[in-house]
Amino acid sequence: MKSCKLSWSLVVVLSIIVALLGYKFIVGEVQPSDDGRQAVMLTKDERNALLLEMRNWLQNSQAILAASSDKDFAAVVMAAKASGMAAEANTPGSLFRKIPVEMKTLGFGTRSKFDEIAADAEQYKDSARTISKLSVAMNNCIACHATYRFIEKTQ
Repeated sequence: MKSCKLSWSLVVVLSIIVALLGYKFIVGEVQPSDDGRQAVMLTKDERNALLLEMRNWLQNSQAILAASSDKDFAAVVMAAKASGMAAEANTPGSLFRKIPVEMKTLGFGTRSKFDEIAADAEQYKDSARTISKLSVAMNNCIACHATYRFIEKTQ
């Protein structure tokens, strides 16, 4: 009988821990911001890594536009892949615990859209298609910037 009570106690405790971790994964470390957006609380290094990632997306977007206008589709593919899912390996794992699931969805969606741009440019070599796909991808950037800001928390 004691063994059964102990087992159920462990199940309850582990369930609570899993629920708390799941909640943390979904909600992240956010709080309301004075400008109406959600403030994502990050360490200095995490914030710098996230800002670097966004600068890379912006630089690669410009490179895609420039290469598209020159009809240099090898350069389009290279720039798009540099912001695709393979680049996710450079993102610190600690960010995944702190950013909300909606932001994760936007981020992964943006990376997937860059991979789609690369595949489409490789197959069709059509500047108008490339620019159209980049325009769609940048809607994710706009949505993220309109919803979130990144606050460096003091340790």
